[in-house]
Amino acid sequence: MSIANNLKKFRAENNYSLEKVARLADLSLNTIVKIESGVNKNPTIDTLSKIAKALDIGVDDLIE
Repeated sequence: MSIANNLKKFRAENNYSLEKVARLADLSLNTIVKIESGVNKNPTIDTLSKIAKALDIGVDDLIE
C-alpha cells in the first residue's frame, strides 16, 4: 500500500476530515491533500511523524 492509501485508511478509521488531520498535525491543508492524493509521494520524515502523531499511529504504519 502507498502512503496515500494508508493515510486515507487511518483518517477514515478515526473519522477525521482532511482539515482535522492538518490541524492536529500542525501542517497545511494543502500538504495533507497532496500526500493523500498521491501528488507528494515522498513527504519528509518530519511531516510523516506529525501526521502519525495526529492519527495516533506509528510512522511505520503510514509507510508500510
